[in-house]
Amino acid sequence: MNKNVLIVDDEEEIAELLEDFLSIEGYKVYKATNGKKAKEILSEIEIHFILLDIMMPEESGFTLCKSLRKLYSMPIIFLSALQNDTDKIRGLNIGADDYIVKDATPGEIVARIKAIERRLTNFNNPLKNKINEVIRFKSLELNTLTRTLFIRDEEVTLTAKEFDLIKLFLTSPNQVFTYDQIIEKIWGYNQGDFHSVRVYIGKLRDKIEEKTNNFKISTVWGVGYKVEGVSGD
Repeated sequence: MNKNVLIVDDEEEIAELLEDFLSIEGYKVYKATNGKKAKEILSEIEIHFILLDIMMPEESGFTLCKSLRKLYSMPIIFLSALQNDTDKIRGLNIGADDYIVKDATPGEIVARIKAIERRLTNFNNPLKNKINEVIRFKSLELNTLTRTLFIRDEEVTLTAKEFDLIKLFLTSPNQVFTYDQIIEKIWGYNQGDFHSVRVYIGKLRDKIEEKTNNFKISTVWGVGYKVEGVSGD
């Protein structure tokens, strides 16, 4: 089945260029120049991916993303001319799955979408997940089929990327994963922004470590991260 992509950008030339590249790859493209039109399309059509500009009239991409995250779970990729780290971190914190600056080539943007699609397909394939349906480590219990995490029978709500990250770590406790390895395995491509990794690690720490003191995500300075058990509770 062809995937539907919604491009929300008031720069029509950019949207049309991206439409050409995405159409060649088999995606069905819908376009909106503002948040109101985007919401209308979403209410009528099943959208699988959203490419979202930040600087738009009336409603910014940040505001639109926050409102969409209350209703929809499809991947949202920010596409913006803003290149500073603060904007990238803000975008990831409010629910975006990726952040790409507009000087990226259309081919790179398409590759990012395809990487997310492959990752979602792999994680949602029950045949691949069946062997290790439940992963237990210390007081954590992760069900890879229902994509749920429990700490002492209390469910911890995770976003899709947070789940993918904790699954990666719990599959290989005490193994150090470099930034590049995490980006490749979770984001699905070889190069990425280390700040994105740090943002999601921070989210996981906040959600998990406040509920148990026998587990932690440790920073291996200059290298990456690992999870390890701690004596306690």
